[in-house]
Amino acid sequence: MQIIHGTTDFKIEGKSAVAIGKFDGIHQGHQKLLKCILEQSFHGLKSVVFTFEPPPSVLFGTAPEKELMTREPQDFIEEVLVRRMGASYIAAGTDVSFGAKGAGNYMLLRSMASFGGYELQLIDKVCYNGREISSTYARQEVEKGNMEEAKVLLGAPYAIMGTVMHGKRFGRTIGMPTANLLPPDNKMLPPNGVYYSDVLMEGGYYKGITNIGYKPTVSAAGQMGAETYIYDFDEEIYGREITIRLLKFKRPERHFKGKDELREQMMKDVEEGKIFHQKECFGT
Repeated sequence: MQIIHGTTDFKIEGKSAVAIGKFDGIHQGHQKLLKCILEQSFHGLKSVVFTFEPPPSVLFGTAPEKELMTREPQDFIEEVLVRRMGASYIAAGTDVSFGAKGAGNYMLLRSMASFGGYELQLIDKVCYNGREISSTYARQEVEKGNMEEAKVLLGAPYAIMGTVMHGKRFGRTIGMPTANLLPPDNKMLPPNGVYYSDVLMEGGYYKGITNIGYKPTVSAAGQMGAETYIYDFDEEIYGREITIRLLKFKRPERHFKGKDELREQMMKDVEEGKIFHQKECFGT
């Protein structure tokens, strides 16, 4: 699959199936779009995603240097989708917008389908609990710490990816070493606290508990991090790329009187976490 965002400096050879959208967080609605274009590979079409970065709502009227944002919608279809992308099949939601001031919409795509020689597939919104699934909906649930709801909306658990960093090695002093990630400043995070989690890395899939926050008991630096204790794991993984998936909020972050009280709470968290993961495995 080829992904193109925010530029016209490309030329795709042959015919393609194109998905158009903001894709500002891949939720179930986006996945439905992607599935449609991937299915077209059976008809010999290349799968291409055309997205905007940042989203059009941020750029319209504020970044005249962005060619795509000032291009007339009809010209966008003719020049970008048809000529440069060779679009033979286009999948889009009914809320799609493109071109100058976001004036291009699904009705224009439909009216120009015959001229452009492409098939237009309009994708209905995916709903959950009577509400359309959207990036905003998913973000709201993450911000509330509702990781089970976020998993449904996203089609997979909310994840934090990064390189395992060296920390103060405090966990080792109490027999509970942790893997530390420092998410980028623009990474949306759920509320500070402890979460049941799982860990994906090269060579394995593991279970654990993750603390999101500033580590108030052992650090005054005020640096936001994701610190994960992996059950029954004692390998050196500094510098390795891992993915932490947050499954369920357990408790808020709090300040403890000292190391002993913190260790006691961490052992309790681990014990309850193992019970949670066991129930999850057996669906009970």
